[in-house]
Amino acid sequence: MDLNAGQRKAVFGLIVVLLVGLGAYLFVSSSRGSGHSPSAATHSPAPQPTSPATQASTPSPSPVAAGSSDPDIYQWLPFTEAQLGSAAGVVTQFSDAYGTWSYSQNATSYVTTMRSLITSELAEVIEQGYSVPGVASQRTSKKQVSTGSTVINSIRAFGSSSITFVVTITEQITATAGQSRNSNQYAVTVVSSGTSWQVNDIELASAGNS
Repeated sequence: MDLNAGQRKAVFGLIVVLLVGLGAYLFVSSSRGSGHSPSAATHSPAPQPTSPATQASTPSPSPVAAGSSDPDIYQWLPFTEAQLGSAAGVVTQFSDAYGTWSYSQNATSYVTTMRSLITSELAEVIEQGYSVPGVASQRTSKKQVSTGSTVINSIRAFGSSSITFVVTITEQITATAGQSRNSNQYAVTVVSSGTSWQVNDIELASAGNS
């Protein structure tokens, strides 16, 4: 239908009011949609430094003790280190003397060189062995002279008052026919005699002196 001038003005005014209201609504809705909350990824809290107390509570590997001492084996033996050294010294002196002899010596003279190191029983045994006719005549006829030297190889056995050493005695022999060298391994046993040691037995090591 046709509207007169007054009606057209009223309709126009109503349209303007509706358009203004619609624009205000759209503006407010747009503003609410764009105002988002801060994300946790963007504003994550910075790592907190470890406090001295926390650091102190963290266990650390224990250092290995350097230069730890070796076990004292002498606490398991019936003699001290000094006593073992003294026994070895007696064995070496005796063995050197045992391998040192001359065709010009009789049995008594030969045993005298070691008498302070041996028991009286062993002294008798050595004298008898030195005087065996066949061995004695060979020394004399060939004018043999021997110089002995000793190397201790090991300890074979020990007890509360005795130690048996395995030794190598080398005889450097000079004779009318020239020089020769003779080495044998012996088992030499020493026994405690108060504060000192004495040799009471010598046998070839293969014989099994223990």
